[in-house]
Amino acid sequence: MERTMSDQARRSRGVLPALVLSVLAFSLVQTSVVPILPTLQKDLNVAGSGITWLMTANLLSAAVLTPLLARIGDLRGRKPVLVVAIAGVLAGGVLGGIGGSFGLLLIARVVAGTGGAILPLAVAIVRDELPREKVTGGVAMVSAALGVGSGLGLVATGVVMEHFSYESVFWMGAVLAAVAFALVLAVVPHDPIKAEGKADPIGALLLAGWLSALLIAVSQGNDWGWGSTRTLGLFVTAAVALVLWVVVERRVASPLVDISMLAKPAVAVTNTAGVLVGFAMYGSFLLMSDFTQTPKAVGYGFGASVLASGWMLFPSAVGSFAAAPVGAALIKRGGPRLPLVLGGAFAAAGLGLLVFAHSSSWHVVVAAGVMGVGVGMAYAAMPAYINASVPVQQSGIANGMNAVLRTVGGAVGTAVIGAVLTGNMKQVAPGVKLPTIDAYTHAFLIASALALVAAVVPFLVKAPRMAAMTTPDTIDAEADAKGGVGARGLDGAEAKAMAGVNV
Repeated sequence: MERTMSDQARRSRGVLPALVLSVLAFSLVQTSVVPILPTLQKDLNVAGSGITWLMTANLLSAAVLTPLLARIGDLRGRKPVLVVAIAGVLAGGVLGGIGGSFGLLLIARVVAGTGGAILPLAVAIVRDELPREKVTGGVAMVSAALGVGSGLGLVATGVVMEHFSYESVFWMGAVLAAVAFALVLAVVPHDPIKAEGKADPIGALLLAGWLSALLIAVSQGNDWGWGSTRTLGLFVTAAVALVLWVVVERRVASPLVDISMLAKPAVAVTNTAGVLVGFAMYGSFLLMSDFTQTPKAVGYGFGASVLASGWMLFPSAVGSFAAAPVGAALIKRGGPRLPLVLGGAFAAAGLGLLVFAHSSSWHVVVAAGVMGVGVGMAYAAMPAYINASVPVQQSGIANGMNAVLRTVGGAVGTAVIGAVLTGNMKQVAPGVKLPTIDAYTHAFLIASALALVAAVVPFLVKAPRMAAMTTPDTIDAEADAKGGVGARGLDGAEAKAMAGVNV
């Protein structure tokens, strides 16, 4: 046995706070730009269709780099890749803080997109390093930090903009990333577990190709027109590249992504739920932010400032944080199905409330809190589903693909919500058009319905057994206790059987 359980407990001290802070830093940086897009458009003299590239570029960068970095982490060790991912968030914050031009901010957002790999790497490290009894709770806290950071980003941006310029928003993210960077270097141990295999450059290029084409199409479809040559051409390109990617990944000896892994029922259901929850969360942030900042004179909305709007959405962060330990307890008790079902149901209920009640600010506050509980539950359950369904050597890339699909769902969600809002406008002043209240009602209904679907899909497959969430060190300890050999001395099938992996 390479290290005893007491050694593992000592090594794991401080690991979870460092990982949670790392995920918080990335998610805060990712959403902090949303409330200041109008300010950036004015200060940098950029067209409305152009300023949205600050979000599109970040989503695209995260989607492309996340699976690649997660796979490198599986092959070469997770800590070095995690350090690179956090360094990207830090560098993006510094570049944005320098500011001064749209081009530099665009580069900053692309660089910060490397942080998309932090979540799957952190989940894999939790599985590797924490004692077995703490893995479920640790994964839940790390995953829920994504929703918490998103909500905090909206509030923190409002606070900063009350007193400083937009550059300070980027410096805020840089400072948080710098603290996370230092903690990870200090307390996260080097991962001795490395999967066998080589890099897959062709698979990586094809994955980047179809994700780029898809995300650009859905992000820019409202501006270019959904039937335009550019939009349709990108959709066709994405479809062709996707087919080629699947063919290549099924034939190469060491694929970037094991297609058979993605086809496992539990993994497929989790990824479907990831797309739907991503749609609901990102789409609802856009909806609620715009709705609350709409002037009361229009007939709805509250004329809220960026800060006041952020505070109305802050309960989503509180809800996500509170739901994480509850989700972890439910997972330990009966597996990940119930918290995933409850996650979708709570998110649907929160968004559904705004379909029928949106005349008072407290309606938004309650809806955001309930939705946050749902997001926290769902984010805690999804890695548990995946970790219980794949070998430990594939946990990084498996969770990476789930993170990518959440990003895709978020991009599709913001595009669809944007199309619904712009499709039903009314003129409120000379040269000024805003969405009607019916447009917002329909958009909330769509987001709520898709969250409800996320609550139903777990019933399509048998829930995995949580005995699968066994770390390699725990397998070694159990094997030695029984007079057997450690998992590293077994072949793949025997090790999986000893771990209880349900594949």
